[in-house]
Amino acid sequence: MKTPGRLQPLVDEGLVDTVVRQLMSGKEAAVYVVRCGEETRCAKVYKQATHRSFRQAVDYTENRKVKNTRQARAMAKGTRFGRQATEAAWQNAEVDALYRLAAAGVRVPKPYNFLDGVLLMELVADAHGDAAPRLNDVLFTPEEARAHHATLVREVVRMLAAGVVHGDLSEFNVLLAADGPMIIDLPQAVDAAGNNHASRMLLRDVANLRNFFGRFAPDLLDTNYGAEIWDHYVRGDLHPEIELTGRYVQEHAAVDLASVMREVEDALAEEKFRRQQLAV
Repeated sequence: MKTPGRLQPLVDEGLVDTVVRQLMSGKEAAVYVVRCGEETRCAKVYKQATHRSFRQAVDYTENRKVKNTRQARAMAKGTRFGRQATEAAWQNAEVDALYRLAAAGVRVPKPYNFLDGVLLMELVADAHGDAAPRLNDVLFTPEEARAHHATLVREVVRMLAAGVVHGDLSEFNVLLAADGPMIIDLPQAVDAAGNNHASRMLLRDVANLRNFFGRFAPDLLDTNYGAEIWDHYVRGDLHPEIELTGRYVQEHAAVDLASVMREVEDALAEEKFRRQQLAV
């Protein structure tokens, strides 16, 4: 196919030989299958993200540092330059998270390069060598659901042990590769120690996995891995090989109504976005 303008710099730099086809296009990015020498990879071309509310963006970007003080001031004021800087920081967050998690052995696509708003990375393939489907597009037996759920809970632990919370983990951003689930889409990843919303996001990530796989294996709906994982993290004894039970019982405390309402609002916003994704 004709090389899209945003991919031309990668061709000029010799990072990409040919563009094979467009794999998908959403509000956040368009993804292309490309050839790089003898390898087939994918190129994620970021768009201006318009689906995030200001409050949600603040939750995710809390404590993200910008070294350039001019950029920081512009981002705080919301000027045109500031919005561009904010979007660049959002894209860089995914790139940084991918490199950090890949180094920690987390099942994420291997990143190769990032140039002019285009992320070049591994193409996640299924057993036939085709682009892997999202979990949402696959039906599972109870045994398969339990196995994939266990794999992903272990990956959540590995991510948190590396200091990262995905922040938006669900059946829509996990691909079923030939050798098991692969986690994708990390621009909203947060630093577990530096973001006050990290615990809430991790609990939501794990709940999303439980609820999805619970459709196929209802016994998973009675598990409570999220709270157990976060408790170990807070205690300082979380590590990738830790044995979990999924039977964690939380101590009861006074209900924070504001937090409950915030969760409801987030759930409604996520459901709206999921429906938009399905319509793409």
